[in-house]
Amino acid sequence: MEQQEASKDAVVTRIGQAVMLLHGGDREEARNRFRAIWVEIGEDGDALHRCTLAHYMADTQDDPGDELAWDLRALTAAEGLTGAAAAEHRDALAVRSFFPSLHLNLAADYLKLERFEAARVHLDHAWDSVGVLADDGYGGGIRAAIGRLEQRMRRSGAGE
Repeated sequence: MEQQEASKDAVVTRIGQAVMLLHGGDREEARNRFRAIWVEIGEDGDALHRCTLAHYMADTQDDPGDELAWDLRALTAAEGLTGAAAAEHRDALAVRSFFPSLHLNLAADYLKLERFEAARVHLDHAWDSVGVLADDGYGGGIRAAIGRLEQRMRRSGAGE
C-alpha cells in the first residue's frame, strides 16, 4: 500500500513539475511531459490524476478542437469521482471544487468553436456549481472568470 501511495505521489509531483513549465511559458515541453504521464497512467488510471492532467493538457493545445477534447476528458474523469465512486476515493470532495472551472473551460472552448448553445449549457453549469467554492482567491478568481465569459458571450450575441 505504501508503494502505491508513493507512486501516486510521484505522479502528482511530475504533473506539478509540468504545470510549472506551462506557467513558465514552455508549453511544448509541458505538453510533452503531460503526454508521457497520460500514456503511463492510461484511460483507466486514477481519476484525480486523469482530471488534473487533462485539465492542464488542454491549456497546452494550439487547436481549439484538441483543447475541447482534453477538457472533456477532464470532466469525464471528475464525473467518475461522484456518486458511488466518490465514497471510495479520498480526493472526491476536493474534485467537487473543480467543476466550476471545468465547466468554465468547456464553455470557453465551445465559444471559440462558435458552438454557442453548448457554450451556454456549460456556462450555466459553471454558475450552478460555484456554491462549492470557498470565499478565497481561487473561488473569487473562478467566479470572476465566469462573469467575464458571460460578458464576452453577451457581447458576441451568443449570451442568450
